Amino acid sequence: MKHRVAFTLIGGHAWMGGLNYQVNLISALLEFENQRVEPILFLGDDVAIDVLERFNALDGLKIVHSQEFNRSHKNRRLLKAIVTGCDTDALAVFKVHEIDVVFEAADFYGWHFNIPTIAWIPDLQHRKLRQYFGFFAFWKREIGFRMQVYAKRHIMLSSLDAAKDFQQFYKLPNERLHVVNFSVPVRPIKFDFEVLLAKYNLPRHFFYLPNQFWQHKNHECVIKALGIAKREGKEIIVAVSGNHEDSRDTDYFPKLLSLIAAESVEDNFRVLGMIPYDDVQALMLSAAALINPSRFEGWSTTVEEAKSLGVEMLLSDINVHREQAEQNALFFEQDKPAQLAEQMITLSSISIDKRIEDMKQAAERSRTFMSLFAMKFTTVVEAAAKSL
Repeated sequence: MKHRVAFTLIGGHAWMGGLNYQVNLISALLEFENQRVEPILFLGDDVAIDVLERFNALDGLKIVHSQEFNRSHKNRRLLKAIVTGCDTDALAVFKVHEIDVVFEAADFYGWHFNIPTIAWIPDLQHRKLRQYFGFFAFWKREIGFRMQVYAKRHIMLSSLDAAKDFQQFYKLPNERLHVVNFSVPVRPIKFDFEVLLAKYNLPRHFFYLPNQFWQHKNHECVIKALGIAKREGKEIIVAVSGNHEDSRDTDYFPKLLSLIAAESVEDNFRVLGMIPYDDVQALMLSAAALINPSRFEGWSTTVEEAKSLGVEMLLSDINVHREQAEQNALFFEQDKPAQLAEQMITLSSISIDKRIEDMKQAAERSRTFMSLFAMKFTTVVEAAAKSL
């Protein structure tokens, strides 16, 4: 039996990771599980043109536009779901399109919502890093998760580490808790190495850190490591891309700029800002290694990309990084920048030509990971569909 699965927009410009996750998931379903799942995307008429273009590029995706899914209606719908137990506006639209299962992310349709629902929870950062969340931000997430548990959702997480945390805090029956490791597509790209370096003013040997400038991403460790290396007479360059804004602490990026100045590494920590996705992949292929110093991840997109591409990695020694890339990385303690500095100093230059030659194998690895992603998600859809 083929199940029609409803998706609404996840993320956008404010959270590109959520948007990328959704695009990749739907793309994987369309390519690998189109006999068992039909994804249908419900969007408001206020979606940014560039975001809409990404979905329009997915061959075979059915998109339904309805004002009920405009951002301006979200709080009203959520209030109705909480007060009455059902978001009847969304339900009516889904019923018209004969939806079998709904994918719920950063949303809540109510505990009396009578279509089987999968709630995707990216991570439990608010529980593990409580210090980064204000009172209201913490309880907004916490109440949302508790409502999804109370509403008997099928809960989908991206790692065994997150599942362990979830059971510690919420005690969900095992049959309603699912782990689906997400993956990212890798396709062969053509780029001129010298032109790329010139575009971003980079030397031939550099490291790459493509994380948003959010507190838990721990850019401080890299900045301090560069300072340590510089005081030892080693000039190391790290290219850093990502959104500068952290809504939880608008002073975070200015604080990083102050730390960069204090460590005298203005020329070593190269802030690139938001860059095109093809350039992200090209920089990853061109770097000596990917760095992810994060204090917490649900499942890292950047690590998944590097893993598929066969790129060396320097990762903070947190459980999920071990789970995701145990055999593919060197690890450093997240509060020991001296360890990271030593690893960067000793890591030799890579062969960019060899990596580009290996792109065909990288694309094949990616297809394997993406097919597993689609298959595991489809298994969760089938389990949810039987639950009402």
